[in-house]
Amino acid sequence: MKTRKLVALIGAAVLATASLTACGSTETTAESAAETTAAESTAETTVEESSATTEEANTDLSGSITMAGSTSMEKLANAVAESFMEKYPNVTVSAEFTGSGAGIESLTAGSVDIGNSSRNLKDEEKEAGAVENIVAIDGIAVVVDPANTVTDLTKDQLISIYTGETTNWSELGGADEPIVVVGREAGSGTRGAFEELLEIEDACVYANELDSTGAVMAKVASTPGAIGYVSLDVVDDSVIAVALEGVEATAENIKAGNYFLSRPFVMATMGEISEQSPEVQALFEYLASDEGKEVISSVGLITVD
Repeated sequence: MKTRKLVALIGAAVLATASLTACGSTETTAESAAETTAAESTAETTVEESSATTEEANTDLSGSITMAGSTSMEKLANAVAESFMEKYPNVTVSAEFTGSGAGIESLTAGSVDIGNSSRNLKDEEKEAGAVENIVAIDGIAVVVDPANTVTDLTKDQLISIYTGETTNWSELGGADEPIVVVGREAGSGTRGAFEELLEIEDACVYANELDSTGAVMAKVASTPGAIGYVSLDVVDDSVIAVALEGVEATAENIKAGNYFLSRPFVMATMGEISEQSPEVQALFEYLASDEGKEVISSVGLITVD
């Protein structure tokens, strides 16, 4: 009888212990779940607050940015302006395409905030207060009409064409056809960079001197025997981009330093970037960001880092 009572007491004790353990486990689980939910809620709140702060900052920035200069930078300038204004809806970015030299003149005269130049700044421009801010690298493609069979030129051959020493494609292994030398107008950044890179400033003999990149493309595409130079990013299948010294005009070859016709795209300012308006500073910060670099790459240019 005593044995039965002892067993009963032990069983009751075991059940009580199990019940207490189960209760404790349930409470711990509930507390853990509550803590997890609170942590997630805090994280979500932090993200939302951060996003709200960024949006507020974007909305707070207001004003205008004016640019003028290189026609070769038109595609880049328009793409950057559009995407920047989406990010900062209260900022207006406007650009005129007047040529590199004219753009820097407008900058030093105080007419614009940024002077776009598709070449390095000249010493006299820097002396006037213009600061060179390189935002991208462009390759200069040499293009010929789509029926031309000469698709590779050496540097010396290119120089001889543009200085008027070589006047017929047959001298270069092509058809017996006169070479029609097409180039940009005086003051063009593309022309300046092209002639400087080949060291033929003031020595070129042009059949046509045109005032925009698009005009050069159209002229070469429609003229038998024509040759011209344009920004790499505008090349399409209406022309043939010739290789130079056996190297094709591609972003990869330019980055590797294998293609000798390349140049900087400069957004010049009067004084350092830190001295500019908040809107202009924000634009340069945007260009240096991953988002800005995507825009630069999207128009066929090479980022500077």
